[in-house]
Amino acid sequence: MSTTTTVEVETQPAGENIELRHLGPSSSSGRQIGAESKEASHVEAAPHVSDGGDGGEPPPDALAEVERWNRPVKNIGRLAFAFVSFAIAGMNDAAVGALIPYLEEYYNLSYTVISLIFLTPFVGYSIAGFTNARIHVRFGQRGVAIMAPICHLITFAILASHPPYPALVVCNAISGFGNGLTDACFCAWVGAMDKANTIQGFLHSCYSLGALFSPLIATSMVVKGGLPWYTFYYLMIGMSGLEFAGLVMVFWDKTGAVYQEEHAHENADAGAAGAGTREAMKSKVTWLCALFFFAYMGVEVGLGGWVVTFMLRVRHASAYASGISGSGFWAGMALGRAVLGFVTERFGERLCLSIYLGICLGLQLLFWLVPQFVVSAVAVAFLGFFLGPMFPGAVMVTAKLLPKRIHVSAIGFAMAMGGTGGTVFPFIIGAIASHKGVSVLQPIILALIAVIAAVWLSFPRIQKRD
Repeated sequence: MSTTTTVEVETQPAGENIELRHLGPSSSSGRQIGAESKEASHVEAAPHVSDGGDGGEPPPDALAEVERWNRPVKNIGRLAFAFVSFAIAGMNDAAVGALIPYLEEYYNLSYTVISLIFLTPFVGYSIAGFTNARIHVRFGQRGVAIMAPICHLITFAILASHPPYPALVVCNAISGFGNGLTDACFCAWVGAMDKANTIQGFLHSCYSLGALFSPLIATSMVVKGGLPWYTFYYLMIGMSGLEFAGLVMVFWDKTGAVYQEEHAHENADAGAAGAGTREAMKSKVTWLCALFFFAYMGVEVGLGGWVVTFMLRVRHASAYASGISGSGFWAGMALGRAVLGFVTERFGERLCLSIYLGICLGLQLLFWLVPQFVVSAVAVAFLGFFLGPMFPGAVMVTAKLLPKRIHVSAIGFAMAMGGTGGTVFPFIIGAIASHKGVSVLQPIILALIAVIAAVWLSFPRIQKRD
């Protein structure tokens, strides 16, 4: 007895699947031949093929399509307001240094006491580092979108009321908590996107742009406008109000249930709140990233905060020229993060950051050993340019080395350590400078860059996935 085999080809529009059915005595279903693999270049795993018996439900180990900056379409608005949030963080952090002389006069306190406001943000960062995972599991990105802007609104409202000095110190801790939430949330979210290096570069360049313009705005209001120092925070209240409305609107649907569902396929046991934090703390990569950020933020904030004073007292430049050199550092950093993100995306983080670090060591030696203002000003601008992409680059390597479910916990903890470095080292530089002179800035910055290079070379190599 012979068996007849018939092949039916159903014509469908271009780009769709072609279904082949084998019709025989025992054949009741067929299989689909999917589109070419190149069309799935942005899909982490092959899509599930249903035979009609499972109701179309994907298997437990199915992976979602990798997000892009414009896919889903809501990501455009989400990224736009994430950029606004980072710009606000940069504006707040940089304005403090510019307003220090006026705070000293207003509160009639010594520089050492006033400088304590540099130390308190790390308290907020530390709390955020250990609570980020719980907030994401319970409230999702919506929780961060509500809590972080509220922290900013509270901080700026209190500062605008020219409070007693202890309240000023507490405000910085509240602001640090809000910044810690957004840092971990948005960096982890962007780190899992397509072309993540480029997007991270733009995200962090917004911080640098905020840090570039806020001292100019604040000092102009005080010096040229004759306004009290606290009037600057009226502007910040308006900015944080925009941040609150925008983030809540675009992240409203990103609840805790959505966050848990997105990560359920990675580890069924990780449903308990805070489990990601414990797992992240056990990883060598988390601690390397934390040490990297600790030293890096010491360089960024220490150099950015003290370069103007160094130019005034050591290079004997005018107040205007010294101020321009400080702006050059932040402008170089913003440009480096925006431009070099494309380079890092093309050639990889390990190679590019190693080259950037070598260039930074050379530039720092040039800045230190050639006692001419023009050379120093150019060197510090290029230092900002090549330092800029290191922070987002380290975030990307950490995201690639660790499971996605602990990205928020690991990056949040590492950024808490970074915030500590960004507060401790500027204070240490100031304390030593009061006895030895501000020239101590140079050997401290050089040593920190060397530490960053050593930590970077200690990161494990990224294993290529099939």
